[in-house]
Amino acid sequence: MISEIYLVGQAPGPREGKIGRPFAYTAGRTLFAWLATLGVDEEKFRARVYMAAVLRCFPGKAAAGGGDRVPSREEIATCRAWMQAEMDLIRPKLVIAVGRLAIAQLLGHPPDKLAGVVGDVRHARFLGHDVDWIALPHPSGLSAWHKTEPGKSLLSRALVALGSHPSWSRTFGELGRVDTS
Repeated sequence: MISEIYLVGQAPGPREGKIGRPFAYTAGRTLFAWLATLGVDEEKFRARVYMAAVLRCFPGKAAAGGGDRVPSREEIATCRAWMQAEMDLIRPKLVIAVGRLAIAQLLGHPPDKLAGVVGDVRHARFLGHDVDWIALPHPSGLSAWHKTEPGKSLLSRALVALGSHPSWSRTFGELGRVDTS
């Protein structure tokens, strides 16, 4: 699939790898509910946007419980060749970075605070390609960041920025038009 938009998340959950679809469970329901506010349903989004992950396999559960284990630097480095190959092939104009780990790939370091990166269109040289990018918080059911302030307002602002981006308009046309009034 060739797409102007490349969505990158952290890693598959325990079930996604088996069915070969990223964001297929709880986090996906939340993510696709956000995107539905832009007039784009899950089926259309999956058909028109290339979806990838920093890590290509489930990293396992966190030792302390309460979620999935954050991948190690070595695991991220091992999987980076996949993102490089995809970027070289697809040459997207817009990257949607979902969650801290994906955002760190665009920034070159972990974000100090999500509030400092979510809500705006940014520009970066990512894996040798000039791209615009928009950060979204992780839609995990364990995270309350996007449900409380300032996360709620910043998520809304990020979705408006996403829906207003030229790549979004070219990808979804009238479907993805956002009302900014």
